[in-house]
Amino acid sequence: MLHTFVALVDDKPGVLTRVASLFRRLNVNIVSLTVGESERDGVSRMTIVCDAPEHAADRIRASLYKLEITRDVDELGRSEAVIRELCLIKIAAGPNSPHGQHSRSQIFELANVFRARVVDLAPESIMLEMTGAASKIEGLLQVLRESSFEVLEVSRTGRMAMRRGHHTSRVLKALGTKTAEEAPVAFPDRPEADDLPNQFEEDEA
Repeated sequence: MLHTFVALVDDKPGVLTRVASLFRRLNVNIVSLTVGESERDGVSRMTIVCDAPEHAADRIRASLYKLEITRDVDELGRSEAVIRELCLIKIAAGPNSPHGQHSRSQIFELANVFRARVVDLAPESIMLEMTGAASKIEGLLQVLRESSFEVLEVSRTGRMAMRRGHHTSRVLKALGTKTAEEAPVAFPDRPEADDLPNQFEEDEA
C-alpha cells in the first residue's frame, strides 16, 4: 500500500541522498518525492510517497528519525490531510495533429471539464496545467489518449500533502477520520526505538 510521509529536514547538501539511501536499505520503493522550503528558516519540507506493507509505517518513520538531519516526521492518511499534485501536459494541436484544426477547441472543452488551465499556446501544441488528486490527473490523461490526442510531454510533481486543521467532530466524521480528541497531533514525538518492530534487514555496510 502507499504511505505518505512529511519530513522536515535540515537544508544542507547531501540530505536528499541520505534519505534516498535509507529507503534503499529498507528495500522500500519511493513512488514520488517532493522537496521545497518550509515555514522554518534552514529547514526543507519533504513529502515522500512510498510503496510498503501496512505494518511498515512505524519502522520507516523511526528510521527517518535516526538520521541526524531529520527534525520532524509525520505520516498522513487521505482523510487526515489535503493531498494535491501539479501536472503539466503538452498536447499536439495543429494542422498536422490527428484531429486537425478542430483539436484546439476540443482540448479547450476538456480543459474546462477537468478544470485545467491553458498556460502555453503554440502553433503545433497546447500546454495544460492541472492541480488536483492523482486520480483526476490520470482521468484527463486517459481521456486524451482514448480520444486519439497525441500527448507530447507529461511532467508531474508527485504528491504534496498537509494535515488538515482542527475541525468539529461532525466535519471530521464526514471526512472519514477520527474525532478531534482521537486525531493524532501533527509531527508527533520521536518514537521509542525499543517499541518498534524490526520489519526490515538493513545492509551491513
